[in-house]
Amino acid sequence: MLKIDKEFHKRPTKGVISMVDFIKTFGIMVGPKRVRRLLRKMGIMAIYPSKNLSKLGLAKYIHSYKLRGLDITHSNQVWCIDITYIPMTLGFLYVIAIIDVYSRYIVNWSLSNTLGAENSLNVLKQAINEYGKPEIINSDQGSQFTCPLWVDYVEEQQITISMDGRGRALDNIYIERFWRTLKQEYIYIWPAEDGNALTKGLIEYMDYYNNRRTHQSLDRLTPFDWYEFAA
Repeated sequence: MLKIDKEFHKRPTKGVISMVDFIKTFGIMVGPKRVRRLLRKMGIMAIYPSKNLSKLGLAKYIHSYKLRGLDITHSNQVWCIDITYIPMTLGFLYVIAIIDVYSRYIVNWSLSNTLGAENSLNVLKQAINEYGKPEIINSDQGSQFTCPLWVDYVEEQQITISMDGRGRALDNIYIERFWRTLKQEYIYIWPAEDGNALTKGLIEYMDYYNNRRTHQSLDRLTPFDWYEFAA
């Protein structure tokens, strides 16, 4: 799963068959069924167009992508939420994070051992309590976000729902870039032994990312410097 995760972040267009071929180069004999099961367990989906949008979540809860051509000019205008697989020395966990697109500031994050919708919703609620409501919240079409629990709450808060197009590589690029940075700068270099070590390490890294790591796109300022504390 670690090898799959690293390869996916380098070449996110690889599907099941290509990933099988990749894993076999290490002398590990696997078949498509096992790789497909592991990809689903990790919450990974290759980037390529697909006609059937109903497999990921409930079709009636899928929303259109609202960010195309949008001029993002201030904090709390657009938040993006996503979940990623985090390998450890023994086992794995998932990280849920919400990024403010204007500033690249991580407004909230959490560790979880499941991909349940409740975990994502709790992260959003905590972010709103601390920073106020965004105008738009963007996510993928995963089952965590295409369900009544998520959609009903977001709509009750009068927040516009936006969702990536299926197989659209750039629709959620802001949070995808953050995942790549997190894994390359911390996760792959310092793999945690257990959940406690991972939690401690992530607290330190998130503080570094938000408050000390400068961004070229932010005129060499940090997300903290760029974020307007609207709440």
